Amino acid sequence: MLYVLCYMNLMNIKIHKQKIDLESKNQIEFFDITEKVEEIIADCGVREGSAVIFAPHTTMGIVINHNEPMLMQDFMRVLYRLAPMDDRYSHDLFELRKTSKSDGRSNGHSHCKSFLIGVSQTVPIEKGKLMLTSKQSIFAVEFDGARKRDIIVQIMGI
Repeated sequence: MLYVLCYMNLMNIKIHKQKIDLESKNQIEFFDITEKVEEIIADCGVREGSAVIFAPHTTMGIVINHNEPMLMQDFMRVLYRLAPMDDRYSHDLFELRKTSKSDGRSNGHSHCKSFLIGVSQTVPIEKGKLMLTSKQSIFAVEFDGARKRDIIVQIMGI
């Protein structure tokens, strides 16, 4: 009987997908997109479920943390230490590439930062709200600015 009830609930699941457009001005830039994600949830009407926030780019990341200016500086300092711009990256040796053309950017460090941070986060939704604490925000993080970007938000639930 439980199996049938779960199956019936699956018939009512909504899936809503929407893009958030961003334009970075700096090499590394943190965009607090929490309010935009909350607006998407409110507009689609899902009350219980989950939100997937995904950056379809190899030089961006999605992270959840505290939105505090001094902490943002700390994050940037750590990212520069972990993958410094002036280090040697094989990705930046354009003359050795055989399979793809370069866009002219030496951005191996940006790809490494994205690799460390990750390109998506999943957040539960309860009573139509993200289950984040008051100290948590969702950030899209640019590692290879300035660029126009988009973030995909997919809401699934009932």
